[in-house]
Amino acid sequence: MAMNGSGNGGGSGGVPAMDAVAQGFGVAGAAMAKTAEPASAHRSIMFTWFAGSLASCGAVTFTNPFEVVKTRLQLQGELAKSTPNMVKPYHNVAQAFWVIGKNEGLRGLQKGLGPGYMYQIMLNGTRLGFYEPVKGVLYRAFTGQSSDSQRPIIPLNVAAGGMCGMAGAALGSPFFLVKTRMQSASNFAAVGFQHNYTSSLDGLRKIWRDGGLRGLYRGMDAAMMRAGAGSSVQLATYDHCKSYISRNLAHRGYNDNSVGTHFLASMVTGFFVCTVMNPFDVVSTRMYNQKSSAAGHGGALYKNPLQCFYKTVSTEGFFSLYKGFLAHYLRLGPHTILMFVFVEQIKAFGKNYI
Repeated sequence: MAMNGSGNGGGSGGVPAMDAVAQGFGVAGAAMAKTAEPASAHRSIMFTWFAGSLASCGAVTFTNPFEVVKTRLQLQGELAKSTPNMVKPYHNVAQAFWVIGKNEGLRGLQKGLGPGYMYQIMLNGTRLGFYEPVKGVLYRAFTGQSSDSQRPIIPLNVAAGGMCGMAGAALGSPFFLVKTRMQSASNFAAVGFQHNYTSSLDGLRKIWRDGGLRGLYRGMDAAMMRAGAGSSVQLATYDHCKSYISRNLAHRGYNDNSVGTHFLASMVTGFFVCTVMNPFDVVSTRMYNQKSSAAGHGGALYKNPLQCFYKTVSTEGFFSLYKGFLAHYLRLGPHTILMFVFVEQIKAFGKNYI
């Protein structure tokens, strides 16, 4: 379940979520750690990176409309105290979905899909491709043993997931920046600052022209916090949910690899991930979408994520950090389930042809 997110399965024996994905591809990280051929390990990492990227792109094709709705709900009423007379074009997820679809069509609901693909490749390719190697390094550093020779150590698994999530978010930050700005744009019911990019390339070109490399990576710190928090919680909770369901509902057909188990575990885990991640998601969205300062360095509204947290809460109240929560949850759960479906297909292809 990524965090801009994708889900990852866990083993019945307490193996964490990412472990199951690697095992599903037939290239478990434990085998990679023990192989005597570096080339084989490199192929394993590259295939896992490719599979994670392709599966997450397939999933985001279907869940991107909820990302558009979430972005607009989070930007609505930015730094404005709520009053009875405040005009809000978007009242809830269903109404926002209807308003955008009715007035902007399918293209409006799929705004930002192009840079969304690139972000998924950077984020989930990195998370899936490098989780096992990073986890192996942490296990050897703290225990002196490989990760496959002992029971899982949850803090180390969480740390590995968080580190990979943050690295992926850093690499994909320019694409998340353009995606957010394209999704907020509307000729009918605009919220937040309107950047009016005509395409992903137009957005990247204008950002580079106005701010150079610093402009492309504006808001990266908030995105890393967001991805780190989401990845850590996801890996720690998904495995427990999946193991619990497979142990207690096996007699109903919910075994470790069934779609039903993946669905239930994804939806339960999604709630916890959204609860922890949504405040960081609101801050990340606002940091990315704000206009540049008059001096050309930094944003006009927020200098850093901590100031964004403070100004948002002090002006709009604590629960403003949970704007777009339902849209976030409705995106995260289906994204995880679709991710599993596509991963299984890629796994089957890999076994037969690679």
